[in-house]
Amino acid sequence: MTLAIIGGVLWLLGIVALAVGILPGDEALAVADRVWPILLFVVAVTIVAELASKAGLFDVVAARLARLARGRTVWLWVLVLALATVATAFLSLDTTAVLLTPVVVAMAVTRKLDPLPFAFVTVVLANTASLVLPVSNLTNLLASDALGGHDPIAFLTLLGPSALIAIAVSVAVLTAVFLRKLPRTYPDATAPAVADPVLLRVSAVVTVALLPLLVIGLEPWMPALAAAVVLIVVFAWRAPRALGIRLVPWSLLVFAGGLFLAVGALEAVGIGRVTSVLAGSGDDLVSLWQLAGVGALAANGINNLPAYLAMESVAGSPVRLAALLIGVNAGPIVTPWASLATLLWHDRLVAAGVRVRWSRFVLIGAVIAPLILVLAVLPLAAG
Repeated sequence: MTLAIIGGVLWLLGIVALAVGILPGDEALAVADRVWPILLFVVAVTIVAELASKAGLFDVVAARLARLARGRTVWLWVLVLALATVATAFLSLDTTAVLLTPVVVAMAVTRKLDPLPFAFVTVVLANTASLVLPVSNLTNLLASDALGGHDPIAFLTLLGPSALIAIAVSVAVLTAVFLRKLPRTYPDATAPAVADPVLLRVSAVVTVALLPLLVIGLEPWMPALAAAVVLIVVFAWRAPRALGIRLVPWSLLVFAGGLFLAVGALEAVGIGRVTSVLAGSGDDLVSLWQLAGVGALAANGINNLPAYLAMESVAGSPVRLAALLIGVNAGPIVTPWASLATLLWHDRLVAAGVRVRWSRFVLIGAVIAPLILVLAVLPLAAG
């Protein structure tokens, strides 16, 4: 089943719940009022990232990183790790999975390097680095009202140490597994062709300007929408054929909208009573481990977004909500379906002709996820 079909089924279930009175109309409106800014941000930032990619921005950045590393693989590895972390933090995990994956794969192939280690960097950090800022993950945006609104400083104060641990654990394991298998040096490659330097420069300026605007306390959809409008206008002038309805992530919108409606119906029939038993209560270390662990198990069992929505009501304090985010953001790297970013990443690898064994993905995730869950919760309990 495709994402759009699953979303359509969820919409149908939600509409039936509305029709028979399981989900009251005012609660459905409350869900819509909460969700529309999040989905608008997703659409806007996706359009920005897609158009910047069409202009060649990510290709040029990756090529310059390869040149900056001066043929030394260890420095290229470090720079790609940094690029994946920054892309995830500011442009969301889906951007890293969808747009950065084919870029780093192509960069590795043209330099005679095995692309798989670099592909694993993008998928792992797309998930584990998504604890950094409210805009890094849909779940963070959902939780932001309870964690200081859209104040990135408040978010970082609470989750910054945990995010740093999650990134450090990911980097340590990935480096231990892959770096020793890569050659120490690599040959140079020709610079990527740029079809329109004006589009490239404008895309670079807009993207660089957008990054700080996403962390100054504005509602994220505002600067993202402004950036999308600027790029759409410039592309309409310079390359109108690049524009089209496919720029909008329709499948994701249908899936997310239906999911919010369906989970709202489940909450109306009392799913909170079940999740409260599983997730426990309390802000002590053991209780926070329990909540993060249950969140991770639920995310790997179904998907991280419904896992968060189903358990949000039992995370009754900022510290518990942060523990849940650790579980559903950094934990879903064991099963392929646990994160939408992972599925999108795999689609891009298939399109690029890179074969990856799911057994290897599961094994690496089964090492990284428990380490993060154990270690990243510690700062929450200490605080």
